[in-house]
Amino acid sequence: MRKDGKGKVFLIGAGPGDPGLITVKGKRHLEMCDAVIYDNLLASELVISIPYQTEKYHVGKKAGVHPVPQDEINKLMLKLAREGKCVARLKGSDPLIFGRGGEEARFLKENDIPFEIITGVTSGIAGPAYAGIPCTDRVLASSVVFVTGHKASDKYKSSVAWEWLAKAKNCTVVIYMGVGEIANIVEKLIDNGMDPETPAAIVERGTYPSQRNVITTLCLLPKKVASENVKPPALFVIGEVCTLQPWLEWFVDKPLLGVRVMVTRPADQSMELYAELRELGAEPMPYPTIATEAWHDEEGWEALRNSPDKNSWLIFTSENGVRYFFQQFANRLGDVRYLSRFKIAAIGSATSRSLAEHNLEPDFIPSKATSEVLTAEMKKLTDVKEATVIRVRGNLAGDTIEKGLPEVGVKVIPLTTYRTFHPDWPDGLKEKLFETPPHAILFTSASTVKGMNHNLSDDEIKQITSGAKIFSLGPMVSDTLSKNGFAITAKAEKHDLEGLIATLLEHYQKNQSK
Repeated sequence: MRKDGKGKVFLIGAGPGDPGLITVKGKRHLEMCDAVIYDNLLASELVISIPYQTEKYHVGKKAGVHPVPQDEINKLMLKLAREGKCVARLKGSDPLIFGRGGEEARFLKENDIPFEIITGVTSGIAGPAYAGIPCTDRVLASSVVFVTGHKASDKYKSSVAWEWLAKAKNCTVVIYMGVGEIANIVEKLIDNGMDPETPAAIVERGTYPSQRNVITTLCLLPKKVASENVKPPALFVIGEVCTLQPWLEWFVDKPLLGVRVMVTRPADQSMELYAELRELGAEPMPYPTIATEAWHDEEGWEALRNSPDKNSWLIFTSENGVRYFFQQFANRLGDVRYLSRFKIAAIGSATSRSLAEHNLEPDFIPSKATSEVLTAEMKKLTDVKEATVIRVRGNLAGDTIEKGLPEVGVKVIPLTTYRTFHPDWPDGLKEKLFETPPHAILFTSASTVKGMNHNLSDDEIKQITSGAKIFSLGPMVSDTLSKNGFAITAKAEKHDLEGLIATLLEHYQKNQSK
């Protein structure tokens, strides 16, 4: 909400697929808005990373299907802005290049709504670039023309000057939205004088890890669309610059290229994981089956405040426990020196790394990253007898520690710092899941397995997992997967994200070498 109480709309270009192509300015305004109206053809990571409390409205359309008419989108922008909200109108590619952003801006102007246009990278430049095709070249193309192929067969509705384009010299023609009309377009160009052997290319799902590139000639474009089963979104590039593709191709040499990986862990903890998967060539599919939020345990904090100066322990069993503990610690106790009375135990390398970010090193780490092993091994420590233990936890954590340590005289006090719940996926994401199902699914906790049932029915889970490889982070995850009928493909030997990625990579490299 703006300080002056007045609403404003930001028309933001999200880029064509790779979430890294949104501008810094666009990302900043997206994160600060009260409401987001988003299209279908943009990276799911951008949608899933929008703060949970932000209002989200999916108005996306696919080829030939417009579930929300443009006038309804306009009315929605107007309504939200008149409520005093900052509104992000998030559009694929650039809002002003075949994106109807100009129409939306004019509508806002006519209704006295302040707006700002934040340009984005258009697919007509980015898609060919990821294929190794420059739109211009000092020798081969001194101009580039972007055209829409939509309704090319209707001479009364298509305003593209195909006759002129057919005769253009040293020019690159980039055609958007032309999959269904490519036969008519090719016919018009050839009939009006363009050489049938002109180099051409098809770029499907440009800038996605699953991008497909087909190099051909103008006259063969319609046959290639049919034989390769090309689907929207796809671009057509016509011109001599297509001959440079073998020399400039770069987006191919990656070990997980085109592998779609469904990630079930919380979105706010997965941005680095998404980025790492993309670096390896995979297409991250962000479908968090759990999410977390702060939980305020007054009794637990009071017990920590009054814990003895000696023989006191803090036990951390997860990254979330560390994160939410220190978020609340500053307001509860403030002075970090208060922690000097505690020894610290931590389960797993990820939890230890989280503590290291606060300049803390655990005094004890169990040999295996489970509550059972931690409990058994801590019982043998001489300085745990008669100790007071503050067990930092989430609301769904098991009670192994609370039940086991008192057997040797330890007083265990739970301190719940966060709540785990099952989030609803933003509108439009579930449909994408079935349009392009995952090749692999990563489960990082027992809760992520159980959370699959929140957004998917049993039949839908079977449909999604039947053709996917299942990767498990640790023993508890594997046990929960088995109990729920999942066939595990591989288990990470090292029970952290680094180990899980290594297991995923090893599996696909091994299978590629066969």
